[in-house]
Amino acid sequence: MGKAPLKKPPELEHTPANCHAREMLARVGDKWSVYVIHVLNDAGTLRFNELRSRVAGISQRMLTVTLRGLERDGLVTRTVYPEVPPRVEYRLTQLGSTLRQLMRGLVEWSSAHLGEVDAARAAYDARNRRPAKSATLARPPQPVARPAQPVARPASLRQARRSLVAS
Repeated sequence: MGKAPLKKPPELEHTPANCHAREMLARVGDKWSVYVIHVLNDAGTLRFNELRSRVAGISQRMLTVTLRGLERDGLVTRTVYPEVPPRVEYRLTQLGSTLRQLMRGLVEWSSAHLGEVDAARAAYDARNRRPAKSATLARPPQPVARPAQPVARPASLRQARRSLVAS
């Protein structure tokens, strides 16, 4: 005898209305959109490279993709000035500002509950015999310095390369 399929709650059913909601949650939940919205909210209008310098760690390509998505969703405006070289500025729209207000509430909730989340994680890790991670929500990880010298190749590869160059 087969099991009857579980009935999903209405908010999880695939409908045109919640399909758009999922798209917006995906936009807001990606790695860079919230950060870009936050920076534009604080700074106002920024040129591309100014924005890139304020969003630590983002590549030029990822910033371009993120800004295009935010512009398409009506959260950011892009203004191009007919100058040589072209000047392009970005700013948060009124709609983007309303989203920023909602995100501020999530940040406040996170700050208020960091200790509880850290305690829950520690208890989970103890129950599941996982070593506790050194970084907790309350203490963001520090960047790791990378060696400036290139990693040496094994001698056999070096020797093979020399023999090819010599011949």
